[in-house]
Amino acid sequence: MPILMREKTKEIPALLYVAESMEFMSSAGRRRMMDQPLLNNKDEILREQEIVQLFNQKWHDSSMIQPYTLLKHQLMQLHDIAHTIQNLMSHMVLDEVELFEIKNLAYITRHARKALESMQMDSLFSIPDLSPVFDLLDPDHTGITSFYIYDTYDARLTPIRKQMKGADDATMSDLLAQQNEIQALVLNRLSDQLYPYSKDLDQALELMAYTDFAMARANLARLWGLNTPSVEDGLPYFNGLFNPRLRDHNQKHHLRYQPIDITLTPGVTFVTGANMAGKTVLLKSVGVAQLMYQFGFSIPAEQALLSQFDDVVFCIGDEQNEMNGLSSFAAEITRISDVIRRSQTEHLLVLIDEPARTTNPIEGKALVQAIANIMQSRNSTTLITTHYSQLGLSCRRLRVKGFVENMVDIPLNPNNINRFIDYSLVEDDSDEVPQEALRIAEMLNCEPEMISQARSFLK
Repeated sequence: MPILMREKTKEIPALLYVAESMEFMSSAGRRRMMDQPLLNNKDEILREQEIVQLFNQKWHDSSMIQPYTLLKHQLMQLHDIAHTIQNLMSHMVLDEVELFEIKNLAYITRHARKALESMQMDSLFSIPDLSPVFDLLDPDHTGITSFYIYDTYDARLTPIRKQMKGADDATMSDLLAQQNEIQALVLNRLSDQLYPYSKDLDQALELMAYTDFAMARANLARLWGLNTPSVEDGLPYFNGLFNPRLRDHNQKHHLRYQPIDITLTPGVTFVTGANMAGKTVLLKSVGVAQLMYQFGFSIPAEQALLSQFDDVVFCIGDEQNEMNGLSSFAAEITRISDVIRRSQTEHLLVLIDEPARTTNPIEGKALVQAIANIMQSRNSTTLITTHYSQLGLSCRRLRVKGFVENMVDIPLNPNNINRFIDYSLVEDDSDEVPQEALRIAEMLNCEPEMISQARSFLK
């Protein structure tokens, strides 16, 4: 079964933020986004990127303003009538509202096809021609989207409706029954006549929804400054990677935000650094950017070269589930166990934040060593943040540069400390982790006795 975006947005708040930031013209477009599968084929991803780039090019082209605006207007009239089309495919008799919905779809696809043709993008979408459907539902050639059971459909309706204009109550009841009987026959006949077009209607709806989805991705790329990654062979990397949700938050609160560079390598990479050094944010940023790429979005980075994974798996945060009686540790370790099992047959990007931090440090360290030792031999890429030193494993290590004391020019407090942290990553051959907690606590004017005693215990 393919992995859908709706599933990942339930797991990952940062990806949900991306989805909620999208601006759609229709509910069908939003539904299409949620049904987007995680793409593992490079050619499919390249096609998605091409379409998003084309929409951005057309948006910047002054000669495309009119067809671009026309296309947006048609998408704003799009109703998600998947249920109606399914009824038609199931040989059900459609009612007047459902026939209106189908007529409306036929109407807007006619104009959307013209807009896409003017934009020289019609070959990319190939929306079926629904003119026969519209003509069938517009026998009097009104050219409007509203639907009515016209007298043209059955000549017996004309005299009945004329009589109804001046009929008394007793006569009216009989006339209404006659009209309803004839109208039921008309609805049945129209449903039979429309059935051969059901697949075209379904395809047209999905392509219109996909068009909305593509335009929304192009718009998001412009608003957020997203870019198209390269998919050439080589080690995957991100230059100028940023977390959209955190960047937006920092900008709103006039806080500094620092993009980072990272290269991903097969096997296990440990990421170390002091508290507040952004290690968890790094994992979320890498994971969300990779998912955006494989869901067909432009990505939050200045440059990138990316490859495909079967899935991106997060083991981050307190996954306690009290309803199931699971502690934080139980929820975390069962998820990691599942990842290890999956990695036997799947090519995964695995992001694990401080595993076993909620259990005793002796067993916790042993578990981290075991997890890393197993994942090092698997066909996956794994990033693990940790505070454990001397793990004794031949894994790659990255360290967040961290707190830069000589940059501090004002009194330090919890609200401004991020100004003095360098979030850049450096290769680190040491098997030790940085120890900055007491120094930062001291600069934050924490209780001197606590700091003094902690230093003595360290010795």
